[in-house]
Amino acid sequence: MDLQARIDAFVSLGDFLRNEDNQSVIEEWADRASHQNNWFTLENTKKSIQSIADYYLNRNLLESWAGLYEIPDRPQIIKSIGVIMAGNIPAVGFHDLLTVVISGHECVAKVSSQDSVLMLALIEKLLEINPALGIRISDKMNEVDALIATGSDNSARYFEYYFRNKPHIIRQNRSSVAILNSKEIEEDFFNLGKDITDYYGLGCRNISKFYVPQEYDFVNFYDSIESLGDIFYHNKYKNNYDYNKSIYLVNQVHHYDNGFLILTENDSLVSPISVIFYETYQSEEDLKQKITAKTDKIQCIVSKEAWFEGSIPFGETQKPKLWDYADGVDTMLFLLSLND
Repeated sequence: MDLQARIDAFVSLGDFLRNEDNQSVIEEWADRASHQNNWFTLENTKKSIQSIADYYLNRNLLESWAGLYEIPDRPQIIKSIGVIMAGNIPAVGFHDLLTVVISGHECVAKVSSQDSVLMLALIEKLLEINPALGIRISDKMNEVDALIATGSDNSARYFEYYFRNKPHIIRQNRSSVAILNSKEIEEDFFNLGKDITDYYGLGCRNISKFYVPQEYDFVNFYDSIESLGDIFYHNKYKNNYDYNKSIYLVNQVHHYDNGFLILTENDSLVSPISVIFYETYQSEEDLKQKITAKTDKIQCIVSKEAWFEGSIPFGETQKPKLWDYADGVDTMLFLLSLND
């Protein structure tokens, strides 16, 4: 199958997902996904589907992205690429599947038990559009030619050992941070709040840590995100909030609290659900040193109007572009290198 046909199939999927006449089908997918995984609410699942349609499955974007590489029209050698998918947010493994197929290789997908409903629905629809796309579902990765795996730090160590003799990309835990400088306004804080609360903070692109100037006042931040408080009504989120609040109270840990989001000072990057860690900096140079020391564990950095080098604006973490690769590793280049 030539490259244009592969692109056309994903464009057709995007058209299907955006078509108002198909929303009952998408509602049914979302309903089944929510029964499989309570974190996957109808709203969040549909939001993820809409994001995939808007930011990945657009003809101009797909062709521009493909144009950045020398992708063979019809690869002489097609490798089988195992893709072990995460399941923390709805359809989080879709970008890897898309990249493998556009590269011209065969995608052997191991979908997460936490996200099998939605991923299998998307794959089924793709194969209905074009059965020759080269996608199959399998739990067996021992016979693939190369591997892309996303998981925890513990699973990454296992993958590194088990697939040590195969070309691979193995991703570990990462989290995202926000840099504040006291110039933020209400709109900035609201957008930052979305970066925190979308998908209940379960994604590696969700903000889990603030870097703030010394003596930073969080009052305006809390006032600006008050309308996002509906997150508290999700039972699992509420349980996490109640538990973390009780721990801080019992242990007399200084913290701020607005009734659904806790802020506490901590040097770590990864905070529990319903909690944001913060750390102060004395100068921009001090800030750069703190960020540099943890670069290999940071997925995204956000700041007001992206003033900090390497950051993106508030509100953009859940709008990744096709070329925004996880862990900063160019997946397409990796796949194309297998042709050499």
